[in-house]
Parts: sequence; C-alpha cells; structure tokens
Amino acid sequence: MRKIKWGVLGTANIARGCTIPGMQLAENCELYAIAGRSLEKAEQFREEFGFEKAYGSYEALLADPVVEAVYIPLPNTLHYEWVIKAAKAGKHILCEKPLAPNANQAAQMQAAARENGVLLMEAFAYLHSPLIAAIKAELDKGAIGEVRYLENAFVTSDYDLSNIRMRKETLGGSLYDLGCYCISQAIWLLGEPESVCAVADFSDQSVDRLATGILSYANGARAAFTCGMTLPTEQYRRLDRLQIHGTKGVLRTDAEYNQAGRLSYQVVTDEQTVTRYVDVPQNYSLEVAQLGRCIAFGEQPHVSADFTLATARTLDKALVAIGY
Repeated sequence: MRKIKWGVLGTANIARGCTIPGMQLAENCELYAIAGRSLEKAEQFREEFGFEKAYGSYEALLADPVVEAVYIPLPNTLHYEWVIKAAKAGKHILCEKPLAPNANQAAQMQAAARENGVLLMEAFAYLHSPLIAAIKAELDKGAIGEVRYLENAFVTSDYDLSNIRMRKETLGGSLYDLGCYCISQAIWLLGEPESVCAVADFSDQSVDRLATGILSYANGARAAFTCGMTLPTEQYRRLDRLQIHGTKGVLRTDAEYNQAGRLSYQVVTDEQTVTRYVDVPQNYSLEVAQLGRCIAFGEQPHVSADFTLATARTLDKALVAIGY
C-alpha cells in the first residue's frame, strides 16, 4: 500500500485531539512532518505522535519536497493564506472547516488548487461516516417518503473569552464553528436551499452565541437549524440532534457529529418502528484515508468543491441574515 507523506501546519487542539490520532489510524498515511509557530512546540508533537520531522515555521514545512499533502488546522482567519501557499508549493490540502470566511474566498482557494494541480478538500470528517451514508441511502430509497422538514442542532459549552471561538476578529461565533455542521448536513441530505433566514443572540464581543435559521427549498421542503455555544462554560457538554420528517414517516438520530462506535438511527412509519445500527470508525481517519486514495489512485474528493461552495454560499446568507 502506498503511503502518503503528510505534513501538519499547526498544533491546534483539533489536530492533537482528533485529526492526528485519525492520521495514525489511516493505513495509507505517514506522519512525516509537523510545523508550529515555535520549534519547541513542533518538537513536542513530533515526540508525542512520532513525526519524522519538526519545523519551527509553516514555510519550512512547505519547502520540504518530501511532503506530499498537508493538513491545515489553523484558525479560520488563516485558512486562505496557507491554502494558497500550500497550493503554490505543490502540496495536496486537507483544510479545516469552514474552508473560508465566505464563498468568494473559497472559490479563490479552489482555483489556486486547480491552477497548481493539487487537490483541496474541506475537512468535514463527519461526512465520511457510514452513518451519514446510511441515512442518505434511506432518504434516496424513499423510506420516509418525500422529505418535508429537516431539523438539526449542534450546541456546545461556551468558552473563556481568550478562546478564538469567542472573538469576532478570529471569525468566532456559533455559525462559523457549529452552524457549518448543521448547514452542511442539510445540504448533504437535501441539497442547496433557495433562501435562508436566521436570527441570533450576540455576546458583548459581537459574536453570535446562539443562532437559529430556516433553509427553504423550491419543492416546499424546509430545514431548521440551531447552533450555539451556551452550555456550561469550559465543560464538555453538547447537544446533537437530527430529525427528518417525510410524507411516509420520520428518521431520527441523536448520534453526535463525528461520533465513532456502534451508532443507531430510527425509521418510524405508520407500520413499524425500526432501529438500525451502523459501525462507525474514527471519522478523521476516514477523511485522511480518502484524500490519500485520491492522491494515489485518482478517487474524487468525497467532500467536493461544488459541495464546499454550496455550503459557503448558504453560510454567507445566514451570516448576512443575523447581521454578523
């Protein structure tokens, strides 16, 4: 099996807690290089996870000709700069969501990838889950009839004001951090909506702490979402919910975004209630392995450029609606 030599640009918590452990599980991934804002931090990661190289700057990692692909877990405000630089350096790219602060920048980043002959995929790890595939298959075969209403939610604890999620200058707020999950899930299952309306409650720092919105579709279907950072501060608390109502029944699950293990969903109709189970690997390993196959064997990125742009356009409309 050909292993892709990966570099990681940054030592963010999501890299340490989620994606790098996933990279370790992906059989076609080699943890080759790690870069931090300081060599000391990068060396800590090298020792902890077994990277071959550690660099004290992102530029140094991109200059390494051995690196084939990079994972970018940097704050939202830095995605554009480092995706462009990585593309120009000839590296394939997995970049954390949301890919860009708006659809225009997302399109520019995708254009840079095309122009430099590299792949760019937005890191919606949960979309690689067999659970999502199973739910989509149920809808496609008409298990609950024609979908009329989808409702989802993603609510977590809030954070200390020093956290980038709580500051507008670092593109914080619940829509960017959590709403992108709700919106992307609705688009994955129902397609891009025609229109969006949304409202939000703002903190003293002008960051949306709680937002709710409605996505409207040409066929009359609606999707309602709620996202927020309002549960007890700095505690691991969260609410994840998905219900889909159709003309013949309801599909629902309380599985968390990016949850692994034996998960379940229910299909409820007038005739019966059926609970189905899905065995789900670590989602972050799935996205890394899939992009690796794209690089080695020509698969198409599971999270496509078109899907990323549809999500970005919808998020743009929601942000305008709340006055962010």
